Parts: sequence; structure tokens; C-alpha cells
Amino acid sequence: MGHALSCGRSNLDHQFFKAMETGDLKMVESALRRDPEILHQTTLYGRLFLLHIAAANGRLEVLSAILDRSVHPDLLNRHKQTPLMLAAMHGKIACLQKLLQAGANILMFDSLHGRTCLHYAAYYGHSDCLQAILVAARSATVADSWGFARFVNVRDGNGATPLHLAARQGRPDCLHILLDNGALVSASTGGYSYPGSTPLHLAARGGYLDCVRELLAWGADRKQRDSSGRIPYTVALKRKHGACVALLNPSSSEPLVWPSPLKFISELNPDAKALLEAALMDANREREKNILKGTAYSLPSPVRSEQDIDDDNASEASGMELCCICFNQICTIEVQDCGHQMCAHCTLALCCHSKPNPATLCLPAPVCPFCRSIIAQLVVARTKTIEEDKDNSSKPRKSRKSQNSSSEGSSSLKGLSSAVGSLGKMGSRGSGRIADSCDMDKP
Repeated sequence: MGHALSCGRSNLDHQFFKAMETGDLKMVESALRRDPEILHQTTLYGRLFLLHIAAANGRLEVLSAILDRSVHPDLLNRHKQTPLMLAAMHGKIACLQKLLQAGANILMFDSLHGRTCLHYAAYYGHSDCLQAILVAARSATVADSWGFARFVNVRDGNGATPLHLAARQGRPDCLHILLDNGALVSASTGGYSYPGSTPLHLAARGGYLDCVRELLAWGADRKQRDSSGRIPYTVALKRKHGACVALLNPSSSEPLVWPSPLKFISELNPDAKALLEAALMDANREREKNILKGTAYSLPSPVRSEQDIDDDNASEASGMELCCICFNQICTIEVQDCGHQMCAHCTLALCCHSKPNPATLCLPAPVCPFCRSIIAQLVVARTKTIEEDKDNSSKPRKSRKSQNSSSEGSSSLKGLSSAVGSLGKMGSRGSGRIADSCDMDKP
């Protein structure tokens, strides 16, 4: 991008720009005092200003000293790239945050590919920079002028969104952040790569199994075709990415999909969300294990280790309460209003088992299987205190089951139990869905 410093001026200039690259603040400030006009000079080929050089090399002190001299944060180089774009490109999070604080515009496009700083952070896989830009977009004028959802799905000059670029480069962490912030999982490209490609097509083309897994878990359509009529399975098959081929085969079981349309799911606190996401990935890895069984391919990470099982048994032996639906997992999730508790696997099954309303394309809010109240908020289950344990020590171990299993809720518990059974047996016929009677459609 023209970052090599060949300024074609005096030896003093060359030494000064080298000091910029290495972050020699003392020499930089001395030179600026002697000749303030250096702030407005550029390198010969890339036409980089001092602010570009400091941002690209992560020299926070030098960058701050330049900004303190009232230099505009959105200076443009030869390709109309801003210092913010170069900081995102090189993953210099401290400089990127400083530029955002100084009012750098996140909505500027370069002339090389028509990309924003969000595109560059996604393309190069700098998830911390990506997150910082998205946080700034929520609080800045972007939300009022463009709208946050439009910014997350902004297209470059070739019709590629940041999600397309992250999928093409194999950046699963960036994929997750973008999807969690409203990126369209099945958006089609314009002229980027093969026209009409979705992020799933691009991940399949590169054989990025983690990206394929992430996109499927967020509802990517395995049967969506590009402009040439190819589905992602065909793309992976042509490039001989065997594991991706197996997971993308339309005849294989469908994965469990994160219930993103539910309002209380989008408002989960980080701890509860992490528990549910872990349960989702655990279920889908079990599905993958069955799909790949007997093939030359294996999962990058184990579904459940013996240590995990030992930990579960140890937790059970320590007196922690088991889920009253599956009687297999520890209660980790609590319905906030009524206080009833379930394990993460059962909670996930409960949130995913209903079909979307065709008129609104939204999932109906599920109800607590114990008291039938509408679930408005989920939190991490409250751990029992020693005093509570003493008070309940004389009570039967499964008293809660008899308390919650009313005649009205018994049918719901039975249905949910079968749903959880399907969730734990992903290799059986129809696995990957909650139950035949309550299939989970993609949101």
C-alpha cells in the first residue's frame, strides 16, 4: 500500500521518517519544533502523511503528539486511505482507539477497493479492531445517519460485505463478532469472487471448517446458489475440502441454529450467552462427529473430553442440583422472573423448538416449562449458599421436580425432554434438529 518510505528528500528527512517508524518521540518532537510544515509533507510514492506512518506502525505516542497539534485525523494517502484504515489493516488497536477518540470518520471509503476501516479489520482478521469500530459505530453519528445495521453490512466496490471478506480469509472470530452484531449471514456478493456468492460459498471455497461451522450455526442456507447455480457443497467438492463437503452435503443432518430473532436472546448478559453458545457448539460438534465417523476426517477439537465428564460427575457429587428436565446436566441458566433453573442444553432446546411465524418471520417467545410464564430474560443460575443448603438439607434431593411438575406443565416437560434427547443424539435420523414434532427452522 505504499508504506515503504522513500521520500526522495535530504538525509535529514530520511532519518526523520525512520524515527517515525521506530517511534523515536524525542527526535520527532525536536524535528516538528524546528519545522512544523513537516506535518503537511508526504512520502514520495505512497503519499503517506506522518499520521499514516504512526498509525500503520502502532506508534501511539508519536500519533498522539501529531494529533495534539490539531492535525485532522482523516488525511488521505494515494489510495484515499485514512490513518484509521491503516491502523485497522495492521491491527494497531491502541492507535485505532486514539484515532476514534479524535473523531476519525469510520464511514470513509478508499479508492483502491471502495472499502471502509470495517472491511480492513475483517479482511486481516483483527477482531479487537473490528469490535472497537463496531462499538464506535453504535455511539457515533453513524447510527443516526446510516443506521448501525446498514454499516455492519456495508459493501465495498465489488459488492462484498465485511462478513464476505472474513469468510474468504478464514477469520472465524471476526465472523462471530459480525454475526452477533447483525451481519446478514446469506447476503450475496456483487463482483467479488464469483458473483452471487454467500459467505458460506467463500468459506467453502477456502476449506475453512471453523468458518463453515460458525456460519451454519447462525443459519446460513446450505442450498442457496450463486449466480452460476452452485451451492456451497459443490464449491467445496470441486476444491476437495473433504470435511467441509461432508458438513455442507444437503443430505446430511442440519445443524442447530442460534435463535437470534428472540429478543431476550439478543439481550443476554455475556455469561449466560457464553453458556448457551457453548451448548450450541457442543451439540453441533456431536452432529459433526457422527457425520464424519468412518471418514478420513476428524474434528479439530474433541466433542467432550473425559476430564469434562469427570468434572460433571464431581459437580453432581458436590451437591449441585441437576436439571429437572434431562437429569443429566447441572442447572446453569435461570429464568429471571420466576427463578426456575435449567441446564444450558435444555434452555437452548426450549428456545429453538418453535417454528417462526410466517407472517412476521419471528420466533414466538417460549414459556417456562415449569410455570408457563413467558420468558423475558435469562441469567446465569444463582449458586446456592451454605445457609440455603442447610435449610434444604432435610428436603428430598428432587423436591423441586415434584414442585414444578404440575399437571399443566407435565406435557411441556415431556415434549422438552424429547427435544433434549434429540439434541443429545445428533447422529440419529433427523439429528441436528430438536425433534421431529418441533423442527427448528432457520431464523
